[in-house]
Amino acid sequence: MDTHQKAELLNDLISRARRAGADAADAVFAEFRSLSAHQRLGRPEAVERSEGGDLGLRVMVGRRQAVVSSTDLSAPALEELVERCIGMARAVPEDPWAGLADPDQVAGELAQIDSVDPVEPAPDDLVRRAAEAEEAAMAVAGVTNSEGGEADWSLSRYLLAASNGFFGEFSQSSHGVSAVVLAGDGQDRERDYEFSAATHLADLADPAEVGRRAGERAVRRLNPRRPASAAVPVVYDPRVSSSLVRHLASAINGTAVARRTSFLQDALGRQIFAPGITITDDPHRQRGLASRPFDGEGLATCRRNLVEDGHLRSWVLDLASARQLGLESTGNASRSSGGTPHPGVTNLHLAAGSVGPDELMADIEDGLYVTELMGSSVNMVTGDYSRGAGGFWIENGRIAWPVSDVTVAGNLLEMFARLVPANDLEFRTSVNAPTLRIDGMTVAGPGG
Repeated sequence: MDTHQKAELLNDLISRARRAGADAADAVFAEFRSLSAHQRLGRPEAVERSEGGDLGLRVMVGRRQAVVSSTDLSAPALEELVERCIGMARAVPEDPWAGLADPDQVAGELAQIDSVDPVEPAPDDLVRRAAEAEEAAMAVAGVTNSEGGEADWSLSRYLLAASNGFFGEFSQSSHGVSAVVLAGDGQDRERDYEFSAATHLADLADPAEVGRRAGERAVRRLNPRRPASAAVPVVYDPRVSSSLVRHLASAINGTAVARRTSFLQDALGRQIFAPGITITDDPHRQRGLASRPFDGEGLATCRRNLVEDGHLRSWVLDLASARQLGLESTGNASRSSGGTPHPGVTNLHLAAGSVGPDELMADIEDGLYVTELMGSSVNMVTGDYSRGAGGFWIENGRIAWPVSDVTVAGNLLEMFARLVPANDLEFRTSVNAPTLRIDGMTVAGPGG
């Protein structure tokens, strides 16, 4: 079906729901195509293609709402979907915050975003990229085994229509390449990886470079030690520094704030980072991996500084959480075909600082440089933070020797206040941050 036919399908479904007793309704159609190739130890293991799509209907009966989704688009199936959704809505408790956007709230003219590469790669192209990544990784001296090289491509399309008059669609493509290898022998083996992801093939890293970095990372981790427990500066590599930004996003999510289950629930307007720190959610970033012109409720999206000069300036809100807090939605509703809207970020990043990574740790006599985080014990109610980690020990301002099986611990509120960014920000995923330094964290070695 083309866009016009899909729009007619969604509007027909909404009309059916209104005739069946819904006071309001919206409908989502999501479809995707994907292709991937995997190679291990020089042999192609799999070339896989998948296609799919499903439709979701949300109805409002008074302040009661229900959602039903289906992959069957036949007329009888859609009729049954409407009946089932109406029946479910009449049976559930009222939600005083549920409801569609008012007609004057929905997006008008949509932002133009470059998020689709029009060229679909051939399977042979992906096989070649996967092979180049693995072969380059295995060529690094010290690499002894491989979990494989992989290349993938996908294209997704999202359409939303609602009884308040909104209709919008957007598409997103993605190219990826990765390699995972092992170095060493017997029990003294270490594993590491590298990857690249981009909306457009032209922005994807060279597969051989991705593989080489994976191999070098694995070799560098050989013969790790475990330091004694101490309170020291911890430096987060960009591969893991974005996790701290994700913790912030969880803490300022409107649902958590409205339920008062966030350690930042009373922090709006307060300084929680050092002066100069800026954290931005940018749904309009060209070729961004999570860019979108409208949110899951049909509201226009916009670039927004969530943290500005260290001060928390905004929650991340959908309509329901905004109503509960007596505020306006920030246009951050996310929505799948099978669920109700909920708040979520798009392209989120912490702005780069003014010094390079080497200068950032030049005065550290003893510290930890983290390249891997394992498990998660982060209490979003209190901010208490404890995670397994691996990386390298810092001595006299320089990376000295590999470290494994340690724990880094602190409290996110204190960690945010002490955080210092380097100037090496790169946009590699939908959430990005440069190298980050946090002083005064607890690193627990053997025996805690």
